[in-house]
Amino acid sequence: MTPSEPTPSPVARSHDAAGQGPGPLMLIDAASLYFRAFYGVPDRREDPTQPPNNAIRGFLDMLATLISAHRPTGLVACWDDDWRPAFRVAAVPTYKTHRLADGSVDAEETPDGLAPQVPAIVGALAAVGLARVGAAGYEADDVIGTLATRAVAAGRPVDIVTGDRDLFQLVDDAARVRVLYTARGGVRDATVVDQGYLRTTYGVGTGDLYADLAVLRGDPSDGLPGVPGVGEKTAASLLGTYGDLGGLIAAIDAVDIRLKGAVAKKLAASRAYLDVAPAVVRVARDCPLPTDIDADLDAATALPRQVADLRLLSELAVEYRLTTNFNRLLAALQLG
Repeated sequence: MTPSEPTPSPVARSHDAAGQGPGPLMLIDAASLYFRAFYGVPDRREDPTQPPNNAIRGFLDMLATLISAHRPTGLVACWDDDWRPAFRVAAVPTYKTHRLADGSVDAEETPDGLAPQVPAIVGALAAVGLARVGAAGYEADDVIGTLATRAVAAGRPVDIVTGDRDLFQLVDDAARVRVLYTARGGVRDATVVDQGYLRTTYGVGTGDLYADLAVLRGDPSDGLPGVPGVGEKTAASLLGTYGDLGGLIAAIDAVDIRLKGAVAKKLAASRAYLDVAPAVVRVARDCPLPTDIDADLDAATALPRQVADLRLLSELAVEYRLTTNFNRLLAALQLG
């Protein structure tokens, strides 16, 4: 989603998990990071026949920074196996239509210089031995929601790394789930989003209420219309009065006398939208995951103890000129 200007929040370096079981599982919104790298890292090729590498360089350096700063004990690069799932399009047909490539009904428009780098990022993750997980028919957000739910059930804290506000809905202080939000300060100075941040910035105190607010507000960057004329402040006020989106919908249907004037008319006119939009906004918590994660979450997502494929790493380092970037990541992983 297109970020607003959030209230700054202190950048904590790590969860305090002392005496509370395994350390944090870091869930990376991979596309969010490699798009950021593509646009933020200069293309310094001296020979235009060389393959572009700015997105890969930036992505590897971001991983190194995150691992060094937050010391997770597990990490997953979460992948968009389907960037525009059918169940979301069925609910709201305008969902992400503006991102379709010209003449396509399902392909996302991707910059020419980025497209050839994505397979190399996949290869780099495999070579180092970092987990990469997608799910057929689901977005990375859904993979993150599902993995976070599994981790919480296993008693692990979770750090979610993204530049997308959609994932604020997963924030849960009691479960030790927070978002490291990269839209303003990048990964080095990511804003820590917890329930206090949600309360201060958006006027809602939980991740669930943030999702309700997102339904009402909408998001043009995702093709989600929202309720016309209802912005964040009005949405927060309505949720404060009626408790949650379900309570507000019940009030609309009952023609509650507290709903007056233009706002009441706008909500009534958007009643059908309010029935279907939650299916678009709320991330899945139960999408299918690889069998090794089902069998042992900790083992399947653990940081590598050695390079998984040294030959592939060497080939990528030479072809894409990544020796320095791989060295930084391996140093962060303490793989020497």
